[in-house]
Amino acid sequence: MQFSKSTDYALHALIHLANATDRQNVGIKELAAVLGVSESYLSKIMSKLRQDGIVRAVPGVNGGYELARPAGSITFYDVVQVIEGRQQLFECSNSASQQHRLLAEESSELRDRDREPRCECLVKKVMDGAERQLNQYLQEHTIQWVVDEAHKRGKCAASRP
Repeated sequence: MQFSKSTDYALHALIHLANATDRQNVGIKELAAVLGVSESYLSKIMSKLRQDGIVRAVPGVNGGYELARPAGSITFYDVVQVIEGRQQLFECSNSASQQHRLLAEESSELRDRDREPRCECLVKKVMDGAERQLNQYLQEHTIQWVVDEAHKRGKCAASRP
């Protein structure tokens, strides 16, 4: 599993916006230059973040982007969901095979109509558990956490405009 470059750029753009609190907003040209990415590519990323209410576009000559909510309420999970999508990471594609039946465990949950036990693939169970742990970790880390950690290490002062 690998997150896309878009997620990387989105996270770094949000951290830059969180660091630019004194100016309120940052133009797309400056943001693209800081991140080393084209304005058109970054505009698509920022548009997704805007549509989901993470950033706000400020119109006008001195316009740009600003955080739409506090950096402490924007989690890595929020950003990954917006950029990567909201689908599950793993889908058991072999549910009709003999191998699947051997690796399935009977769940205490019953099917609606048939009242037969539902079988859960053990491989899917492991993968779903890993995804839950990843999601929890991403939900525990915010844009503000990164800014605070960087300040503790004395790294953000140099990157402030």
